[in-house]
Amino acid sequence: MSTVLITGAHGFLGRYTALYFKKRSWRIIGMGHGHWGFECHEDFGIDRWIEGDIDFYTLAKIDEKLDCVVHCAGGSSVGYSVQYPLHDFNKTVNASINLLEYLRIYQPRAKIIYPSSAAVYGKKDNQSILETTSLGPISPYGFHKKIVEELCASYCTNFNLSVAVIRFFSVYGPGLKKQLLWDACNKFSKAAGKKIVFLGTGEETRDWLHVKDAAALLFRMAESSGQQYEIINGGSGVTLSVNQVLTTMAVKFKNIPLVAFNHEFREGDPKHYWADISKAKQKGWLPKINIELGLQEYVEWYEEQKNN
Repeated sequence: MSTVLITGAHGFLGRYTALYFKKRSWRIIGMGHGHWGFECHEDFGIDRWIEGDIDFYTLAKIDEKLDCVVHCAGGSSVGYSVQYPLHDFNKTVNASINLLEYLRIYQPRAKIIYPSSAAVYGKKDNQSILETTSLGPISPYGFHKKIVEELCASYCTNFNLSVAVIRFFSVYGPGLKKQLLWDACNKFSKAAGKKIVFLGTGEETRDWLHVKDAAALLFRMAESSGQQYEIINGGSGVTLSVNQVLTTMAVKFKNIPLVAFNHEFREGDPKHYWADISKAKQKGWLPKINIELGLQEYVEWYEEQKNN
């Protein structure tokens, strides 16, 4: 049986990733912050839970061979990184260098899968982005992700570690209690047909990827025998305006609210993101959950949360 360490396993992407690997008969070691009992973390496929920071002291508690590490721990919000850049740096960069150094010394044969972000690309025109597109992050979050990518490349070149970087675009799904969709559901549930105003013009575009498809891509890269250092985009390959997504979501509420925009912008947010996923397709991966189904699932989950 293969063993994977998933850092940040208590988080949104980490939970789905753990369950996906578990269903394919992997042994799961989860690490990070979060309090849950054995039955709870077992529900998400985690066989062993190690609570603590991703640092050398916590990593040293691992006393078994690792075949793979999926490093989901780190900052996950542009807004938070702008407000607390040092904390975001510590969560993202310092945690990653501790992990890489631990692997260099104790687990050099473990394959590393790093969920990075499209934020490393920065401002781009409304066209699909290739992995070879120049990088130009515009937020601390994007800069920190780029630094970790460079650290991964360094440890690959200098110490022969095997690394796959996945630059995820807008990952969403049940369990995500932040960002645009969560904020929209909170507003729509109280709207009762009223007009709800959002940031921007509504013409900003994003590439939405369901978290189950994201977990499937992480697994695909874990089992893939590719180059020693690979970078791949994780998106749906479909571009949608923010207005399209919000109006599609709004009609799923009983008293359909009206969607409007204030033409104001948040620092660190680019106008367009759209993934070219040709490389991911070549790996035999395709996203399976379209946005209509994904938004319906998200709204149903939100209503359950509200009622409970």
